Amino acid sequence: MWRKKGATLISPGQVVIIDGGTTTTELIACLPDDLNITVVTHSPGIALGLINHPLIEIILIGGRVFKHSIVTVGAATVEGMRNIQADLFFMGVTGIHPEAGLTTGDYEEACIKRALSGRAAETIVLASPEKISTASPFAIGDVSLINTVVVEENTDESWIRAMSAKGITVVTA
Repeated sequence: MWRKKGATLISPGQVVIIDGGTTTTELIACLPDDLNITVVTHSPGIALGLINHPLIEIILIGGRVFKHSIVTVGAATVEGMRNIQADLFFMGVTGIHPEAGLTTGDYEEACIKRALSGRAAETIVLASPEKISTASPFAIGDVSLINTVVVEENTDESWIRAMSAKGITVVTA
């Protein structure tokens, strides 16, 4: 399953930014109890979901809460992430398309996701089937913003080839 595969990409000791959303909520449910990492998030839901992980330090970035996605956005959020340099960023998207790029349904969220990507050495998208080859109204950026995409094993081969041709590592699970 792609959620579990995403969790295996995290190594002990890393600083990991985890975006808000349904996919990343499923990711944190797969993290082992003995994983010792620091998680930076702008999602109160992700922070609360990690409370019972004894070895995970949680840094919650503040700002105005965008109620639809339950994440913080705005100038305070951008300021809060300015001094973070993470190893990984698990970015949530609503669409990932070889030409349209990475997209989401809200303009401010797209800006925050783009900024968070710039704060990590590697950006990873966990792409559930309904997100593949789709595009939402607001561009986060070109697929070149990410390094890795984790997809289900039965994902369309032509889509995988198109992503690989753009230099994206495609991991199937």
